[in-house]
Amino acid sequence: MSEKVLLVDDEEDFLDAVAERMRARGIEVSTATSARDALEMIEEKSYDAIVMDLMMPELEGTEALKEIKNRNGELQVILLTGYVTPEQVHQAMKFGAMDIIEKPPDLDVLIEKIKKAHEKKREYLQKSKRKKRSRKNREISNKED
Repeated sequence: MSEKVLLVDDEEDFLDAVAERMRARGIEVSTATSARDALEMIEEKSYDAIVMDLMMPELEGTEALKEIKNRNGELQVILLTGYVTPEQVHQAMKFGAMDIIEKPPDLDVLIEKIKKAHEKKREYLQKSKRKKRSRKNREISNKED
């Protein structure tokens, strides 16, 4: 099964080039040119990771990150930026980013992080299923008492 990624960047040339290189490596890539478009897309389709530019017009990356995590906590978000500061890293992690990478990203590094995101999402879903089963078993047990 290939990883499903939503790549979000307002620079269309960059977006197209990175998406093409990722597809050549077997990753299923959808693209969006704004954070608002990305928010609509995550409502319609499931992704293993969202790779998103930190600095975009309309809705800045950390604001979009907060909204994404509020809507779907299982989504793993990797932020891209032209220059990474310690403050950006702190803010990104505080709001739930999986990682933050400097642009242009080393594709091997990015793909490795996407694979980790895929695994994290899978673990999150398994943990969620176990919690639901445990809750259901407790409810059944309480009814029997």
